[in-house]
Amino acid sequence: MQARVRLGFIAIGVVLVLGMCAQLRAGDATPAVPSPNSPDEPLAKRMSLARSAEFLDGVALDWTRKRQCGTCHTNYAYMIARPALSDGGSAASREIRTFFEDRVAHWDDDDKAAKPRWDAEVVATAVTLALNDASSTGTLHPASRKALDRMWTLQKDDGSWNWLKCNWPPYEHDDYYGAVFAAVGVGHAPSGYARSESAQKGLERLRSYLQKTPPPDLHHKTFLLWASLKLDGLMTPDQRKATLEELRALQRPDGGWNLPSLGAWKRRDGSPNDKDAPSDGYATGLVLYIQRQAGVPATDDAVCRGVAWLKANQRESGRWFTRSLSNDKFHYITNAGTGFAVLALRACEENASEATTATPKAK
Repeated sequence: MQARVRLGFIAIGVVLVLGMCAQLRAGDATPAVPSPNSPDEPLAKRMSLARSAEFLDGVALDWTRKRQCGTCHTNYAYMIARPALSDGGSAASREIRTFFEDRVAHWDDDDKAAKPRWDAEVVATAVTLALNDASSTGTLHPASRKALDRMWTLQKDDGSWNWLKCNWPPYEHDDYYGAVFAAVGVGHAPSGYARSESAQKGLERLRSYLQKTPPPDLHHKTFLLWASLKLDGLMTPDQRKATLEELRALQRPDGGWNLPSLGAWKRRDGSPNDKDAPSDGYATGLVLYIQRQAGVPATDDAVCRGVAWLKANQRESGRWFTRSLSNDKFHYITNAGTGFAVLALRACEENASEATTATPKAK
């Protein structure tokens, strides 16, 4: 009898240990790499921001590990959006944050591979770390401050930066985007960075550039509106109102927005992007998020219809699809679009875990 009891306790102990090990393995597990972005992926039967977190963790971690670089359409966008999904983030978000902090720490090393590849890397890393700080700790990290301070040393006399111009709109396309993205980051950087002595001269030049240089398209004007909410002298209240009206006028009958309507970009083959294309995650998420940042209430009819579109059009993987403006190979803008969709839903106070939706036909 005693032997059976001892065996029973041993068995229970083994089960508990195995269970604890399984939990540890689950917590440390590397997120699965998502399948390629595709317009043919089925819609989700139930919207789940938990699945969006899994998608974003997987795609951003895979990009960071394989390519050892940052990019506007994937892991930079991820760093901006990920804090909206959970308190404390995930193992993936910590690894990616550490990757960028380490890049900043070693930019001055003798090792050529450690140095910034382009001026745009410094700007994008500085802005992204600052926005991540603003949404997570609320305090500017030393690495973020170091990157922001270095950013000013690369600023051109006209107030802009040498940006990547790879014909990958809307990001790696023109110098204006680099300047307006810098303005978003400096304005939103916590700990009063925009008022610091190290930022003043560069910020004066940046304001001058943005005041003298009209946004080349509505997409970049939307980022200017975002920046103007924290930095004075970029837009008047009337200009912000007019920009919001421009954006709201482009809302489609189904409640969403599409990216081609925000600019006049051509595809790699020279063909125009279709301004009447289906609604997509990037434009819908961006426009909704900026409206909420600008004070449009979550109960506004246009906002509610946009939220309904997002809730009905998430894909099974947790992403929201957006067609590339350049070619139909990878549709990487889907990754950034999923980030903005998440930001929009949280800004509209949607449930961060799950919401039941009717499943319409895929568009």
